[in-house]
Amino acid sequence: MKIYLFPNLSKTNCKQYTVSACKTLIKCGNELYMSSNYKEIFGSLTYIKFDDEDNCIKKCDMIIAIGGDGTILKCSIKSSRFGKPILGINCGRLGFMASLEHTELDLLSNLNTGNYTVSKRMMLKAEVISSNGKRCEFIALNDVVILKSDDCKIADYEIFKEDKMISSLRADGVIFSTATGATAYSMSAGGSIIEPEMECIELTHICPHSLFARSMILSAGSVITVKCHAAGKSHVSINVDGNNMLKLSDGDKVVISKSDYSVEIIDINGGSFFSSVNHKLMRPLKDFSEGLV
Repeated sequence: MKIYLFPNLSKTNCKQYTVSACKTLIKCGNELYMSSNYKEIFGSLTYIKFDDEDNCIKKCDMIIAIGGDGTILKCSIKSSRFGKPILGINCGRLGFMASLEHTELDLLSNLNTGNYTVSKRMMLKAEVISSNGKRCEFIALNDVVILKSDDCKIADYEIFKEDKMISSLRADGVIFSTATGATAYSMSAGGSIIEPEMECIELTHICPHSLFARSMILSAGSVITVKCHAAGKSHVSINVDGNNMLKLSDGDKVVISKSDYSVEIIDINGGSFFSSVNHKLMRPLKDFSEGLV
């Protein structure tokens, strides 16, 4: 089996865990690939083949992301475009999408025996249409967030499904998340937890100036248009999977819909989503005092 490794070396001890994972994978007879950007760091591991990232992913059967959920998000675009599943090894704090903790690397042998399952995850497409007609498009696995910028105190948002208004209120921002992203920013803003394989779009307001704003779950086939109104020359921004993409001016609009792309996430230890929620969200805060990212 050919495996592409994507380590996030900003995580504590990630280099150590990557080396340990490599040793287990090589013992099982796998071929390992890594971007040439890591050759200086991992070049002493002579069994790793280094190449351009796209070439590596094209050659390989799967991607192993070593870090946290953010690391998996970084891999998700190319994973979806090249049709390669992702296995996450968690070196971070929560790691909802990661199948393995760094203490469970011996389970990597399950890849060669076929003892794993694959979960298909829906993605979102966000098309920004500026007032002058210019268009640009983004893809998200977790969420698309439209949020007031630093030069804006608060903004007004009009939200339409097809041509029917479903929300019009003042708020700090709005979150459109997949079921995968429901345990991220959306949950912190009061959104529901959703089984990650569900195909839907969750709408959650951020600090709405209303007593009655509630999270909404819309069908996957929904086409949602957002019009933003900021006072004067202030702006709102669009943020895709945690990355700030661009500022929006008054008159710009964002169209949210289901993407044609999807991501496959490998589950190698058989843990259910609900046990992960119970373990990682219902533990006392002091349990997270170490290993903060």
